[in-house]
Amino acid sequence: MKKENEIPEEELQQKEPQSEEQTTEQEGSNVEEMLAEAEAQIEDLKDKNLRMMAEFENYRKRTAKEKLELQATAGERIFKDMLPLVDDFERARKAMGDSEDVDALREGIDLIYKKFIAFLEKHDVKAIETEGQPFDVDKHEAITTLAAGEDKKGQIIDCTQKGYTLGDKVIRYSKVVVGA
Repeated sequence: MKKENEIPEEELQQKEPQSEEQTTEQEGSNVEEMLAEAEAQIEDLKDKNLRMMAEFENYRKRTAKEKLELQATAGERIFKDMLPLVDDFERARKAMGDSEDVDALREGIDLIYKKFIAFLEKHDVKAIETEGQPFDVDKHEAITTLAAGEDKKGQIIDCTQKGYTLGDKVIRYSKVVVGA
């Protein structure tokens, strides 16, 4: 008969302190499991890294290709917008051969000029102001100086070639004569 306070023998065997050999064996198996998990994690990270590098390389190649295509076709829009101006000049040249009315020719050239200036403004190209302006090395190129009196010192006296900006960037400096 079993007594109520009696512990079954199986449980007693489980509760017995483990020998040092058993403890080392369990720790060894735990370390092996942890090592296997770490190796699996390393392999997973290596795979992810490899995929990420391949993805980045594809991205780099794709953007380089797009950049080359953009450079090749960058001027297309501007040239397409210039074609009507070329047509106008061709009509003006034809009219010069047929017409003897100089005023009509001058009026036609003025219209083409105004159309061309509007084209430049549409593409954010603007002339740099020079008349009566102080000399500015960021916008002007001094080709010579001219003695012009104290009130004109450092001022632009004459402009020999207009300068232009594209947005805020100077694309051609104004060539000017500066008072000394």
